[in-house]
Amino acid sequence: MVSSKLSHSITLLIRTLKKGHQSAYGPLLEVYFERLVQLARKRLQNLPGMAGYDEDVALRSFFSMCRRVQDTERPLELDSRDDLWRMLATRTISRAIDLVRRHKPGEVPGEFEMEQLLTREPTPEEAAEMADECRILLESLDEPELRQIAIWRVEGFTNEEIALKLDCVPRTIERKVGRIRALWKEKMAEGEET
Repeated sequence: MVSSKLSHSITLLIRTLKKGHQSAYGPLLEVYFERLVQLARKRLQNLPGMAGYDEDVALRSFFSMCRRVQDTERPLELDSRDDLWRMLATRTISRAIDLVRRHKPGEVPGEFEMEQLLTREPTPEEAAEMADECRILLESLDEPELRQIAIWRVEGFTNEEIALKLDCVPRTIERKVGRIRALWKEKMAEGEET
């Protein structure tokens, strides 16, 4: 569970980042890095030769987001830790999906090709496609409570934190998350058949 003190600290770090101070990088990276690596790892784990790139994907997504927050011409709307996590998660997943899409079976990309893949920002079309995929998956959950749990999990809340929000035990949330995964796996299998 994220304590109110840590939540307050993250809000201050976001303000520091928006003012252009790089001193916020380290503390924010410490809070989010492992979760970003796990997101990337889930997308890359079945690709031979690419499993080791999860940390690169996480780092590049993090620093790309930091640069965008500090860009005075096209600043990102970032006001809370929830906004920050949503942006970091979206960038990391998008970057990992892009690697998966561009990967040719049986081919291990060289350092130059991997560098190009990792540094490229998603196009507006790719971002829109990813948003559509997320919307379809959420809509496939017929119960509002399952949809809300899925959203909270994507936003980075733990099962324990969600259990507190819903006034139940963490094991209940674990079962519901398992159900969400099964439903989504089914939905994705249907999509591959069509």
